[in-house]
Amino acid sequence: MNFTPSSMRLSSDLVLASGSPRRKSLLQEMGLEFRIQTVPFEENFPSSMAATEVAGYLAKRKNEANRAALKKEIVLTADTVVIVKDKILGKPESKDEAIKVLEGLSDQIHQVTTGVCISDPQKAVSFSCTTEVKFRVLDIEEIQHYVNKWTPFDKAGSYAIQEWIGLVGIEWIRGSYYNVVGLPTQPVYDSLKSNFSA
Repeated sequence: MNFTPSSMRLSSDLVLASGSPRRKSLLQEMGLEFRIQTVPFEENFPSSMAATEVAGYLAKRKNEANRAALKKEIVLTADTVVIVKDKILGKPESKDEAIKVLEGLSDQIHQVTTGVCISDPQKAVSFSCTTEVKFRVLDIEEIQHYVNKWTPFDKAGSYAIQEWIGLVGIEWIRGSYYNVVGLPTQPVYDSLKSNFSA
């Protein structure tokens, strides 16, 4: 049975404007009732923008696009980027690209930043969360096995921390684990409770 304290009764229906199955699962596990609704959105950002600011910028723009299509609902948008050496790693377009990206993450520290924007018709609250992740040295056979079996082509940075490569390859993380999965659940919960409860 879901536990929802009285202070977390939201002032309106919650809409997750994201097609990410991981964000959907995390909100469900938090015990929140919501529906999914998205509008088309092109994820463009200024080329001069610092890599650490991109996720927050995109989350706000997604929220604005979805806000215009809704009425009184509370809208939650998010965007996650993987950054290594100040460069954003996108979603791989092929098996070879995924392998190359993971070879680049081997024995490296990288950052995962998720920007979040939550709004209702009266206000919008935005924040970003960054987690550092350290992979051990990954053998090419391990990388190929992961890419062949888990086909991580819909994942920024070519991996998901909750899958095999994360279980066997990550030495440590500094920050929120759930942020790396795709949503910093604790600040999301606190923001909803503080700013959007009935």
